[in-house]
Amino acid sequence: MSVLIRKMQASDSALWAEMRFKLWDSLSIDEHLGDITRMLKGKKRAGYLALRPDHTPLGFAEICIREYANGCTAQPVPFLEGIWIDPKYRRRGVGRALLEKITTDLIEQGFHELCSDADIRNRRSHQAHQNWGFAETERVVYFRKVL
Repeated sequence: MSVLIRKMQASDSALWAEMRFKLWDSLSIDEHLGDITRMLKGKKRAGYLALRPDHTPLGFAEICIREYANGCTAQPVPFLEGIWIDPKYRRRGVGRALLEKITTDLIEQGFHELCSDADIRNRRSHQAHQNWGFAETERVVYFRKVL
């Protein structure tokens, strides 16, 4: 399947927020719109949109330049914060196309690695990451103490 990938722009905000909500439903559409507005104003985060040639949206991915990430070897490090593909188009190379564009852009910016994570129970995400060329580096359990 032919897939077009481009960076998200302000004009994509409504569509972007809808897709983000499908991935992260703990936030409202309005909260996603606010996050997108902040993202577009900064320089450390970016969103990528996958489209069919007829401009049907297929999915998106977001990256953030973090100061540090578990399993990385460089600092700062680009981090794949999230990726979502419409279920009708999964396992057709859309995720791979998104990662190839992101990889190309990051190499042009001088980065040498891209890190990511997935919930320890999300085996489909683990397999997808392996298919995209990621190698597992470590498993971590995070803790929190309310103060």
